[in-house]
Amino acid sequence: MIKVKGLTKELIQEIQHSTENKSYRVAQHAVTTNGIFKAAQNIQAINENYFNFSVDIDDHLVTNQNHSGRCWMFACLNILRSHIETQYEIENFELSQNYLYFWDKLEKANYFYQQILATANKKLASRTVQYLLTTPQQDGGDWNLVLSLVEKYGLVPHYAMNETSCSIDSTELNTILNRKLRKDAYAIREMVDHHAKHCEVEMYIKHQLKIIYTILCTSLGTPPETFDFTFRTKTNTFEQYPNLTPLQFYQEYLTLDLTDYVAIINVPDESMPFHQLYQVQLSDNMIDGIPNYYVNVPIEQMKEFTIAQLKASEPVFFGCDVLKYFDRTKGIMSYDLYDFDALFDTTFTMPKGPRFVYRESLPTHAMVIGGVHIVNEQPIRWKVENSWGREIGDKGFFVMDDAWMSEFVYEVVIKKEFLSKDVLSVLEQEPTVLPFWNPMNPIAAKK
Repeated sequence: MIKVKGLTKELIQEIQHSTENKSYRVAQHAVTTNGIFKAAQNIQAINENYFNFSVDIDDHLVTNQNHSGRCWMFACLNILRSHIETQYEIENFELSQNYLYFWDKLEKANYFYQQILATANKKLASRTVQYLLTTPQQDGGDWNLVLSLVEKYGLVPHYAMNETSCSIDSTELNTILNRKLRKDAYAIREMVDHHAKHCEVEMYIKHQLKIIYTILCTSLGTPPETFDFTFRTKTNTFEQYPNLTPLQFYQEYLTLDLTDYVAIINVPDESMPFHQLYQVQLSDNMIDGIPNYYVNVPIEQMKEFTIAQLKASEPVFFGCDVLKYFDRTKGIMSYDLYDFDALFDTTFTMPKGPRFVYRESLPTHAMVIGGVHIVNEQPIRWKVENSWGREIGDKGFFVMDDAWMSEFVYEVVIKKEFLSKDVLSVLEQEPTVLPFWNPMNPIAAKK
């Protein structure tokens, strides 16, 4: 057995003596005055990452998810609205994020109830039950979760179901919903423990879902059953399509097959071999929804597919670890942006794979790639459309250098026509099911 040791007075004195040098004092002055990130910022990285791209297909007004974790939903709908803008020649169009958010909350509530029922005979202290109870529902998600919602509930324009206080800031709603769901979980487990009939448990869940629906209507508004699709084209022609259902709008008025997209990931670790299909346990937002499937590929292939889709004038949904080497105000994501190693005279870097499995870095945010700058057939920097409003970066757009993409981008969503045959063949495999604690779990990660 390894013997653990405490800090001795001798060791502390030795540590203290190690800071008696000029370099340490200069670093101390810089950090105590400016903070760690400003003191370590590399001006050269800022100069090299300017907003100019040889392939640039994205210029509509940037949206704002405000104080909510709906980045994945905004990013997906930003892809869809770009198709609508092209299809109907509209300069700026926005789909209702609040509409899908409503149904996502209701579906996640039912998903939680069903998982609690399925695990009712497990011990309360089991890892699975504790995972469910830690966050019964939240705002996180991924591409296929949006796809499940759209296939079932359709789409509506932003004006048909606007944002509310509780969608702009989801903190209070999530607090109330999770409090309600945990109480109901207790009741369900008690009913099963006392041998209640299955039909009685089902009736209880049905009644609670009615209450959840009421809470959501009160907080987010009532989803429209029909709406008029109206817009003015770039040539100033007014057009309208009256009395559409949300599902009709998606199925008949959007010439895009969302099932034609594949989530491609890059996790270079031996625990997740390349060219295999993966699925994450307990990562869905609804029962019988579209599962979260991922194909793991080398980063070179990920970039190749992304560039091919951009050159076809189609933006790309992507998931990344946004807060690493990132200046929010300037809108710059550069692997050389901060020299923490020199500032503290140590090494912080880890290879991407170990960094992922050790949870030093994981996909926490979803955005859209809307351009790329290519020199001698090599990508240099990428244009990024975020959903944090227009007050940061270049009117809400960011620039990501190619090294940052290699290190901190974990997922892109690509149309099948831009994928290679070897990757398409992976889709025919039976997926390897990853445990729910894997960092690729979008429910736990993307906010």
